[in-house]
Amino acid sequence: MSPSVPMSLNTALPSQPPVDLIENRTLFARHAAELSIYDTFAPARDVPLRAEELLYCAMTQGRKRMHGPHPAHDFLPHQSYVLAPGEQVLIDFPEATLQRPTRCLTIAVERERLRRLCDRLDRHAPLPRGRGSWQTVSRHSWHGHHSEATQRLLERIAGSFLQADADNDLVLDHGVDELLGRLLRQQGREFLLACAAAEPDHDPFSAVLDHIERHLAQPLDIERLCRLSCMSRTRFYARFAALLGCTPNAYLLERRLRCAAELLDQGMAVTRVAYEVGFQSPSHFSRRFQARYGVAPSRYRAHAAPPLPG
Repeated sequence: MSPSVPMSLNTALPSQPPVDLIENRTLFARHAAELSIYDTFAPARDVPLRAEELLYCAMTQGRKRMHGPHPAHDFLPHQSYVLAPGEQVLIDFPEATLQRPTRCLTIAVERERLRRLCDRLDRHAPLPRGRGSWQTVSRHSWHGHHSEATQRLLERIAGSFLQADADNDLVLDHGVDELLGRLLRQQGREFLLACAAAEPDHDPFSAVLDHIERHLAQPLDIERLCRLSCMSRTRFYARFAALLGCTPNAYLLERRLRCAAELLDQGMAVTRVAYEVGFQSPSHFSRRFQARYGVAPSRYRAHAAPPLPG
């Protein structure tokens, strides 16, 4: 059985008798965004979902199998999926039943709102020369685990959609901007990491990210990173934070935990994963993993589902 998100989000979302058994939609529209809740009560395959605007998706219960512009993969609670405007995916529902439907929420955001945020990032945190703009980053779909902080943000946003008053309108407005910022930062980190893997000598920060990636299990050598970036220590820290939205140590921790999740998906033992990605003790690894993904690594590994045939 697939895990579900904490009850605080599931219970906040309304539950009504379905009109459709497949992707039964409940819509809430506010400001320049809209929240949709999709419930599916029976197994199905190849159900299309198209994004007219930027579409953020979060699973709250059950499991989907997504077929899109990238290899097919499972979509589970505590994960985010972002579709760029104009993109489409096909969805399988292998486990949906009347007793335990598959549930997903989506937040659609107007392109103008996204453009304003990308313009702000271009002014204050421009990408390295030759890597394009933040608008380039936003055109890519993205799928990955989100943090406990993002999970709590989703709970606030959902509550703001469902409760109509002036204060909640303000919370919603800031919440959607914060969610967009978090997603763009995450997309930007992965975009730059992919660029660094393909062309590590393209620019100083590609060399920095490539070096970190090749030495994930080792402590950061800040002096080495400063030399690779051709910057002083102070300037390096400032540029790193502006470009990636976090400190070098926070970035290393995120990459270690992401790598750990991939190894757990493959069935590797928790203790071995801990040492493989550079933690000094399995208990420290478990605390960090649970703080990041909201579930203990042993439970995460137990719920790693094998791919569907075909």
